[in-house]
Amino acid sequence: MRTYHALPVALLAALALTACQDGTGTKDEGAAPEPASATVTAEQATRAAHAPAGTKDAKDAKDTKNAKDRQATQATKSRQASKAAQGGKGAKGATATRVSCNGSNTTVTARPVPRPLNHMLITVKNTGSKMCDLTYYPVLRFDEMQWVPQAIEDSQPQAVTTLAPGESGYAGVSLSAADGSGEWGTTGHKLTVGFQGRTPNSDGGPSAIPALPAKGVYYDSTLKVTYWLRDMDDALSY
Repeated sequence: MRTYHALPVALLAALALTACQDGTGTKDEGAAPEPASATVTAEQATRAAHAPAGTKDAKDAKDTKNAKDRQATQATKSRQASKAAQGGKGAKGATATRVSCNGSNTTVTARPVPRPLNHMLITVKNTGSKMCDLTYYPVLRFDEMQWVPQAIEDSQPQAVTTLAPGESGYAGVSLSAADGSGEWGTTGHKLTVGFQGRTPNSDGGPSAIPALPAKGVYYDSTLKVTYWLRDMDDALSY
């Protein structure tokens, strides 16, 4: 009797195996496993926290976290590079909107000052609608003077003096030696103020002819001028 009942059991087992196959005879292996996620799940984090260092769970969680950190770092660098590029474009654009200050977009005045002795102040006010640059130093010419006064090199600023509309820049003029050591002393009645361009001694545009006192301005061979400066007191300190 025991042998009689063993045969149906074996037969049932064979039928069960056949039922696991589809119509093509291929064994059904079940649903395909899901791909590994780049996100550390709460369960993985918990296992990693309690797993000894060097175990598979801890290593998998660490590898995933490192990958996420690298992605975040790369994204940050990309944003920084984008901002830097935009900033560079903005700076170039700002430079392009500036023009040279000259007689066509400014008003220029020249007046002797009581202190320091034998000094004159030149003031340039931006009357245009754009920012303008006062580059280097003014090129001065009294009457029909045949020589060009030198600049006071110690007065050179660290950056170009730039004027927004309505702002003023200054240059100080040392007219003559206080101890009388200068030569060729004479009185000038007309002053021409020339402007330099982006390179030294280049033409920066129309000159200006500011009014001088009726009695004129005395100068000698020691005549010198400062660079264009933003501060009036600085211009008169040389």
